[in-house]
Amino acid sequence: MKEQYEARLHVTGRMSLSGSLLLKDLIRDRWLYLILLPGILYFIVFKYVPMWGLVMAFQDYKPHFGFTGSPWVGLKHFERFFTEPQFWMLFRNTIVLAVYNLVFFFPLPIVLALMLNEVRKELFKRFAQTLLYLPHFVSWVVAVGIFYVLLTTEGGVVNELIERLGMEKIPFLLSEEWFRTMIIMQSIWKEAGWGTIIFLAALSGVDLQLYEAARMDGAGRWRQLWHITLPAIRSTIVILFILRLGSFLDTGFEHIFLMLNSMNREVGEVFDTYVYLKGLTQAQYSYSAAVGMFKSLVGLVLVLAANWLAKRFGEEGVY
Repeated sequence: MKEQYEARLHVTGRMSLSGSLLLKDLIRDRWLYLILLPGILYFIVFKYVPMWGLVMAFQDYKPHFGFTGSPWVGLKHFERFFTEPQFWMLFRNTIVLAVYNLVFFFPLPIVLALMLNEVRKELFKRFAQTLLYLPHFVSWVVAVGIFYVLLTTEGGVVNELIERLGMEKIPFLLSEEWFRTMIIMQSIWKEAGWGTIIFLAALSGVDLQLYEAARMDGAGRWRQLWHITLPAIRSTIVILFILRLGSFLDTGFEHIFLMLNSMNREVGEVFDTYVYLKGLTQAQYSYSAAVGMFKSLVGLVLVLAANWLAKRFGEEGVY
């Protein structure tokens, strides 16, 4: 009994000591925590609190009854979704666009950052960065409008050029074959430059003495890139890749929605636009919540799997 009492006193003393140290740290770094507060509130209000709405995926939700009064239906909406004739079409379109984004879009900011890092003329480098960043600040409505003006068969610059070369006009905006290509091209044009910021920041932290030592050993630009630059930003690439997998099925609602029409819907309809169609235009709130929850669970599984693989290969991972 005496030993148990002493052990309990020891644990209590350690807890009180830890509590006092934590309080001292909070007081000492109060301004840092104050700066952090808006970000914490943002995630609580706009990310965590809305998760309460996921319960409607298991209910036959009626707005006038609310969450507490709506009847529970279990997995009814998930069963309906998986047995819908449109499920495989939506799944195929979403997966194909997500893979295209991962294969063609994700590596491009890395390549651009490496290219910009090799530029020695500071004025030209800043000018190039500005040109690459600008499209990010253009809304998708304007971006799609620009492509519409360029690609339309009625006076579009591209089709006018094709016609002058003696070829037939191509209905880019109505063609199923061109839809995914246009989506990826537009994403690259708008966001690739903005994606270089994090990689350029990582490259700025590389020790310049490593390059000097490599040059003394006779290493050229390519060897320096392969043996110094890429290993230095490898952890950043891995972390961003894992985070990218978390939004793997997020193909961008606004972008896809603006490009959709009756002629390309068979290859363009994705989970995001389907949720909008069922949830907002047809008021099937519970069913659309089930679709959105399925998409989020897939992203969660991909993040956990990618993080596990990253740690297996010696990287830090996200957590």
